[in-house]
Amino acid sequence: MDDYMPPRYQLLGRIGEGVHGVVVKARDLQCDDRMVAIKKLSLRTKFGLVSLNTVREIRALQHCRCDNVLELLDMYPDLAGLSLVFEYMPHTLHSKLKDEENPLSRATVRRYTAMLLKGLAYLHGLRLMHRDIKPANLLIDRRDVLKIADFGLARIFTEPSQAQQQQPGHRSKVYSPQVATRWYRAPEILWGCQRYGPAIDLWAAGAVFAEMLRGVPLFAGATDIEQLALVVRTLGTPNAKDWPGVRSLPDYDKIRFPNSRGERWEDIFPSCTTRDEIGLVDGLVRYNPAKRLTADEALLQPYFSDAAASEN
Repeated sequence: MDDYMPPRYQLLGRIGEGVHGVVVKARDLQCDDRMVAIKKLSLRTKFGLVSLNTVREIRALQHCRCDNVLELLDMYPDLAGLSLVFEYMPHTLHSKLKDEENPLSRATVRRYTAMLLKGLAYLHGLRLMHRDIKPANLLIDRRDVLKIADFGLARIFTEPSQAQQQQPGHRSKVYSPQVATRWYRAPEILWGCQRYGPAIDLWAAGAVFAEMLRGVPLFAGATDIEQLALVVRTLGTPNAKDWPGVRSLPDYDKIRFPNSRGERWEDIFPSCTTRDEIGLVDGLVRYNPAKRLTADEALLQPYFSDAAASEN
């Protein structure tokens, strides 16, 4: 690792390492000694080419100004590539979920879910898909504010105009199905779909919300096939009436699952889960992307109403 950094930053040590770079903790000597996290990214892949993931992350972050999206504070070049400077976030939602001695309260789950959806509403308003929403990428600061982070898989999406949709043979933009972490991957992607939109982020948000309510992941498949099997067992076998075009997904006919009528959400969640909580899960974790709630629609659900919030 190249440890070069400008004099304003004092290196304190490594705090993480991911697919796309090493993260170190440092002190910003020019800003009241605040703690920052510096993500060191390589501009080149092992094949010698500039990493598109790196470029995408930088471009996405440069345009983000939202309380629930991690802000890019600074950047500087080094010998290995480029370093991105962020506010230091002491927790992730993943670490909070793993803290068995301090389980999330119902009020905290509501706040975190609202902040996640507000962040997604902002990103989708910029026509940006995150494509890797999961607890490990949801950071929490000292004021208990949740922020969406890690934009290495983010992509700008385009929605065809009404005139384009009416053109014979019109086909929407193609994206890679090799995105999102398996447990939070929408079913259309698991079945090989390459023409998807921001609804994949809402499926992931629904899975994260369900995990906060249950304390364990909603669908924890060890393989893509097992992941789909768990989804089918829970939601039931998809049909063309509720999800037109499902049978035309690239990998739909590659494996057959036993027919399933699905399970009731009331049987999946603890008995204390309210109707409003189940209603939000049902609005997000559903097969047809066109019928999933958008982030803005989800924020208007009864679960977030003043009356519901006052119950906690």
